Amino acid sequence: MQHSADIDPAIGAERLARLEERVRQDLAYLCLPPANWVPPHEKDGEPVHDVVIIGGGMVGLLAYFALWSGGIRNTRILDRNPAGLEGPWLTYARMETLRSPKQLTGPAYGHASLTFRAWFTALYGEEAWEALDKIPRPMWMEYLVWYRKVLDIPVENEIEVKRVRPEGEYLRLELAGRGAGEKSILTRKFVMATGRDGTGQPNIPGFVDGLPGHCWAHSADDIDFPALKGKRVVVIGVGASAVDNSAEALEAGAKEVRHLIRRREMPTINKMMGIGSPGFTAGYAALPDEWRWRFMQYSFVTQTPAPRGSTLRVSRHENAYFHFGHGIRRMDYENGEVVIETTTGKRLTTDFVILGTGFTVDPLARTELGEAAGEIMLWRDRYTPPAGEESTELSNFPYLNEDFSFRERTPGKAPWLSKVYCFNYGASASLGKVSGDIPGISDGAAWLTRAIAATLYREDVETHWQGMLDYSKPELLGDEWAETDIEDAAATPAPAFTNGS
Repeated sequence: MQHSADIDPAIGAERLARLEERVRQDLAYLCLPPANWVPPHEKDGEPVHDVVIIGGGMVGLLAYFALWSGGIRNTRILDRNPAGLEGPWLTYARMETLRSPKQLTGPAYGHASLTFRAWFTALYGEEAWEALDKIPRPMWMEYLVWYRKVLDIPVENEIEVKRVRPEGEYLRLELAGRGAGEKSILTRKFVMATGRDGTGQPNIPGFVDGLPGHCWAHSADDIDFPALKGKRVVVIGVGASAVDNSAEALEAGAKEVRHLIRRREMPTINKMMGIGSPGFTAGYAALPDEWRWRFMQYSFVTQTPAPRGSTLRVSRHENAYFHFGHGIRRMDYENGEVVIETTTGKRLTTDFVILGTGFTVDPLARTELGEAAGEIMLWRDRYTPPAGEESTELSNFPYLNEDFSFRERTPGKAPWLSKVYCFNYGASASLGKVSGDIPGISDGAAWLTRAIAATLYREDVETHWQGMLDYSKPELLGDEWAETDIEDAAATPAPAFTNGS
């Protein structure tokens, strides 16, 4: 890469080693981690974990580090992917660079030595940092792998949580996968750090139902782009994922790529950028429902545009086309090609369709929660928007407690849902952009940690009270003072005074 051309790899490795020593020193100076303060639990001789996190990507790593920093040490973190492939960065994310400005501190959690900038400059130097525009996507994953390594975060890979069910006051997690050494484990709290599709699934429109699987894919799928060389491709949508997949197809040698876009105009303004501030991060969750809905619904309606660089990556190809105002009426497979009819009556044919249609938020799609997923309270259960502000998409978001935990829709039907924490995209409607996006993720992790710590302490309050009563280590040993009697003034005659004295 250009930024590393003038750096001797040995020098970079030496400087990175010094940075890693600085990280360890910073943690030691801050007395981190504190001693584990949570009393151990067991059930019938089986140990119970305090917290289990699913998702070993950026959000899960930070959640683990924040809990560790808060003295909650009996925690496990599981990920279904092989090591190094956690999160979307090397799988279905296909942008060249991150959208976020390089200066954002992301998962550093208040530690300068854990920032991307500290890692990058250790390897490549300050001049390279000044020359860097946006962070290359694969490099961000390199940084997260280092973050995991330097903090010694014990992600357990290739383990999937298949089902969560209550067992007394605890949760039983049923496990599967190559890395699973146990069939099930017990935990007190369960954190779903599962990213963009954390409370839903890819959005698959019904118009592809009649198509054979070999001629279409969702943008989150593992697409064989080299196989699209010389082929006609239609991309549905013009959001970031749609544009990134379009660019991949063009660069793989597609004959043409056509975007079919329901909107009549290209979205150009990221409205959320205009209000981002510590005030919004802290204050959004405290707003009444009507204001939270209004902010989020407006951002959905206006839509976040694809980054400028990503869009130019597509439009520089002469065989790329943007067709606005064309929704999809139907798709059919005829004579070895896909025939598309748009809502404007236009008809076109193509060889392959890519759905840049994003993800749905649908807790019912989370099979690990079983039937209880249907008892998760949604925004539509709590709030009816005024005319003109309706949003089916937003109404399906979970209506969370202020600590990221789920609420039950019917009191008494699934009270254990309050032990499950939605620390992913699904939390954004209730609590804001603090559980997935790089700008606010450290604030969200601190918030989550305080909430879990408070709950664990409250649940064990009798044990903590007894610990206070039993504590007997003296501060003073008895040799620090000498006891003396007070001389009784009443037993001593008062001195006589004369006029001459």
